[in-house]
Amino acid sequence: MNHLRWENLAPRVGWSGLIDEFDCWKETGRVATLWWRDDDAAGPSSQLNRLLSISGEIPISLAVIPADADAGLATWLVHPSRSHQTKRIAILQHGWRHKNHAVNGKKSEFPPERCRQAVASDLAAGRTKLAALFEVRALPVLAPPWNRFDCSFLPLLSACGLGAISSVRPRQSARPAPGIVAANVHVDLVAWAGARGFIGERAALGGLIGHLRARRLAEVDAEEPTGILTHHLVQDEATDAFLRRLAAYTGAHRAACWLDATEVFADVVGSRP
Repeated sequence: MNHLRWENLAPRVGWSGLIDEFDCWKETGRVATLWWRDDDAAGPSSQLNRLLSISGEIPISLAVIPADADAGLATWLVHPSRSHQTKRIAILQHGWRHKNHAVNGKKSEFPPERCRQAVASDLAAGRTKLAALFEVRALPVLAPPWNRFDCSFLPLLSACGLGAISSVRPRQSARPAPGIVAANVHVDLVAWAGARGFIGERAALGGLIGHLRARRLAEVDAEEPTGILTHHLVQDEATDAFLRRLAAYTGAHRAACWLDATEVFADVVGSRP
């Protein structure tokens, strides 16, 4: 992602740099939009409870693995003790089984070597399962496992009941295929190449500031909200601390606004009651 010019951010990386960036948005009369996606959900857990306590009023787009989806998660979402927070939680489709089908190369549930019929079957099954469990909360949005989905399969999404896709890195097009909308995440807080802990405050803030700045300067699609990605099942205390601080800083700045999934994917999902 050289076009984001990370090296130019070095003096500004830090919480003051994030505030400075929000100030720049405010000076131009604009609001910096953000959104939060959390992957690999299946059922209720203590980790999910913790994530909800951290997020506060910030909406979360929960990417659920359909084949593993537990009916208890639907019950958890509507429980009176937390429904005031979970009312803005949306369910996205995290593939089908989160199973690697790549013969060579990086992991992918939907690599180019898979046959189209198998891919379509998985996509349709996932959409049907989540819609049955979560009803209108289940949005027609695919968040493919490992953020990989071969572009040759994009035309299959509509036929399988899906109207949007969310991967990683700045989108090249808001509409990568006819009838399909894209909105990606840009900062994954997990250091997958290491011990699966927090990537570190400097890297996390650098990613956020970098994408926000690139949007403001029209170096990437300015209309794509800046997305963070978490994985509650492997989230550590350092990540928790970062998210709490991020929630506080964004909540205190008038030029920062968190969107829920119905706003991020408004063109295909409309408004949820």
